[in-house]
Amino acid sequence: MRASVIEVVEDADPAFENLLGKGLEEFNLQAAGFSDQRPLCVIVRDPDSGEALGGIVGRTSLGLAFLDLFHLPASVRGTGMGTRVLQAFEDEARKRGCRNAVLYTISFQAPGFYEKNGWVKFGEVESDLEGVSRVFMKKRL
Repeated sequence: MRASVIEVVEDADPAFENLLGKGLEEFNLQAAGFSDQRPLCVIVRDPDSGEALGGIVGRTSLGLAFLDLFHLPASVRGTGMGTRVLQAFEDEARKRGCRNAVLYTISFQAPGFYEKNGWVKFGEVESDLEGVSRVFMKKRL
């Protein structure tokens, strides 16, 4: 048998991501006896145009909610919208049976916002930039 070839690329083909997702789903099904991974997105839309302005992209799996991406434009920051969007994410995760949630943010982004909303820092990894780190947070739902 010939050795497999390793390739490093910047952009993953959607079919490749699908291959990995299905492989992990099959592995988890064999190990845990079930697979319940589902995307969980919360979208904030412009009231007039219906255009997506921002929101959350995440997922739920095996009783854990993962908040992967969260962005709101400056025009709605400071209005309470962020807290409402985060609450909608957490509420849906609870409906799906999740008891905990995790995320990471960057030290200059929003750790204070998450802390105000009941999230707790459980780890931090420094970067090469002075004073900048990845902050890992969790919340009991």
